Amino acid sequence: MNLENVIPEVAEAPSSRRWRHAWDVLLVLTARDIKAQYKRSLLGFGWALASPLLQLIIFSTIFQGVLGSQIPNYACFVFIGVLVWGWFQGSLGQSVALITGNAALARQPGFPLSLLPHVTVSVRFLHFAIAMPLLFGLLWWNGIKPAASWWAVPLIIVIQYLLSVGIAYPLASLNVLHRDTQHIIGVLLQLMMFVTPIFYDIRVVPEPLKEWFYLNPMVCIVDAWRTVLLYGQWPDARTLWILFGAGMVMVVVGRRIFIAQSHRFVEEM
Repeated sequence: MNLENVIPEVAEAPSSRRWRHAWDVLLVLTARDIKAQYKRSLLGFGWALASPLLQLIIFSTIFQGVLGSQIPNYACFVFIGVLVWGWFQGSLGQSVALITGNAALARQPGFPLSLLPHVTVSVRFLHFAIAMPLLFGLLWWNGIKPAASWWAVPLIIVIQYLLSVGIAYPLASLNVLHRDTQHIIGVLLQLMMFVTPIFYDIRVVPEPLKEWFYLNPMVCIVDAWRTVLLYGQWPDARTLWILFGAGMVMVVVGRRIFIAQSHRFVEEM
């Protein structure tokens, strides 16, 4: 299965089969991007572990003395935050330039442009998934065993995926029209990292500020991951379903805006 074969099939397929062909395109593009990232690389997928491990070492070294005594299993605490944030940050950081970076595909008749945000988020999810066994090993090393709450993991993954794709759609559209977008988003993601509880617990944030922190959806997502994996408890169901609904709305609205603007993409590139 290659891209040249599946793209025409998507455009020509009846609506009943279009989803199947779109899925084939998604798989082909995801595999293409993964291969391109690690082509001629000695470590290969090992690079997917290098960045989170380095961040774990840095955050643990810097903040262990300040926050480590207040947070049990601090290394696990930080590593969960690093991995979850890495998936989100990588998805948004790469999605900004996904149209300008795939100009040849964008100009190809029949190519389903609306799949590109899904490709970007899926690629970053694969990096996340590659590092998960390392997290499970770290949890086991610290005496943390699987709990019934771990069954909530698929729902949290779906919610984070939806939120990422829902934000990726408008970012990709905006960057085609205003190229400063990618630079602004890069700065905003750096700032956003510090208002996401990666190396600290949201509970230490003063109450007057905490409600502002919760405007960042990743605060709830990171907390849900830790609640499930680290503490063996079920996350707040109401919060998760609100985020799930918000994610669905963002994907639907974002996709419609993206498609409505897609006729301008080729003109602006």
